[in-house]
Amino acid sequence: MIEVVASMARGPVFLAGELLECLITFTNPMSHLSTSASSEMLAWASAQIHCQFHASENRVALPAQGNKQDVQADSDTVLIPSRGERGQCVLDTPPKILFCDLRLDPGESKTYSYSELVPVDGPPSFRGQAVKYVYKLTIGCQRVNSPIKLLRVPFRVLVLQGMPEPPFPHDEEVSPSNPFLEEEEASRRDATALERALDMLMVTTSRRCPHMFNITNTRGKVAKFCIFKTVYRLGEDIVGTFNFSEGDIPCLQYSVSLQSEEEIQQQYQRRPGQAVSVTGHGRHLESCLHTASSHFSLPIPLNVTPGFSTDIVTLRWRLHFEFVTAREPMEPPTVLQNQSEVTVWAGAEHVDVDTFSWNLPVKVLPTNPALASYVSQFTGTNSINI
Repeated sequence: MIEVVASMARGPVFLAGELLECLITFTNPMSHLSTSASSEMLAWASAQIHCQFHASENRVALPAQGNKQDVQADSDTVLIPSRGERGQCVLDTPPKILFCDLRLDPGESKTYSYSELVPVDGPPSFRGQAVKYVYKLTIGCQRVNSPIKLLRVPFRVLVLQGMPEPPFPHDEEVSPSNPFLEEEEASRRDATALERALDMLMVTTSRRCPHMFNITNTRGKVAKFCIFKTVYRLGEDIVGTFNFSEGDIPCLQYSVSLQSEEEIQQQYQRRPGQAVSVTGHGRHLESCLHTASSHFSLPIPLNVTPGFSTDIVTLRWRLHFEFVTAREPMEPPTVLQNQSEVTVWAGAEHVDVDTFSWNLPVKVLPTNPALASYVSQFTGTNSINI
């Protein structure tokens, strides 16, 4: 028996275009003091990355795959990383051979390093109501005259889509230069693609420009709403403020929900006019009668998928507002300045109300993969016995 352990060096979350590194250790667990134990042999081992796509048959109508088959698919000597997996393999990298003819004596172990750039043209990791995109690193091992054994290590991929063009020439650096550091310019030239992407992401999501909205219904103005930006990273808090003192219609209650919209492209919809799948990721509810101002703060979870679009599905983000307003003016309680007794004010038992909703689109971008690794459901480590 040989034990195979694969461990990703920097965690299970990566940004598309980043270098994935994995250490793969092959061990003969038999004690070196055992006289009856013999050496173990492996013919070969290789590794590659692949992305598996799965769609709900009730919501997605995929085109027929045809009768084309891989003539070597039934061979036990061919590594097919998606063998036994559900769905379709929509992306894979060329396999890399780790070794050929490995011999391990009792108690001996050998470690091999696998590295590969995460493809930039693939979809992000996503588990929606209609479609799923799952990334895995698959290591194939085989003994002589034995079937291939597969070790899969799932990981998460973040894709940076929809980034605006930088407001400066491409030959300029993203972060400000320091004239007191002579070596800074040279060190920046050696910055990795991940560091450059994170710098650009920080610049894009750090810009603040207050956006003001007048909240109205058919009866008049309810409030003025202010949000400081509409582009966020995973893990950030969305903060907004309400000013009810300028409203003509009394607002009894409001709620704000962070929602994602999963829309199947029209040509792949199972039914014409198919509804968009909406998922909630947090809600703030507050009573605000006779309140001059209020605010909310909604955190964006680190484990959700930023907005993206493929030829099959589009994921968007929005803030969903719901307001409950009174049809008639509500008189506030009056308190006399020299009143010595305690006064208890009770709300009306019956109030005629109107309700209405409003959606505000927001853009959600990735964050530092190391930060997202802390809440990942994957460990970046897996093992198998051959």
